[in-house]
Amino acid sequence: MSAQGFLLLAAALFATGLYGALSQQSIVMLMMGLELMINGVLVAAGASWYYFAPARADGQVLVLVAITVMALEMAMGFAVTIAVFRARDVDMTEGAGELGG
Repeated sequence: MSAQGFLLLAAALFATGLYGALSQQSIVMLMMGLELMINGVLVAAGASWYYFAPARADGQVLVLVAITVMALEMAMGFAVTIAVFRARDVDMTEGAGELGG
């Protein structure tokens, strides 16, 4: 696969995530849109490092570390979403706005 293919895939992931994040009101769907946007950025970064410095693997290792951190962040986000839903029975973004401390 060429660099253009990877960058096209990254742009498609980012655009789909942006549409999902801006058009949905559910907290879970908003988080999924943000996840797609981050995945698009990571695909573009990994492809750039692979094609611009193929002899060095530090770019790919950094992308793997970022994916691991992103998985942990999403797990924590879903845990907070579940806690908010159980405490207030709120699953939409406008209902969660009044949860300020």
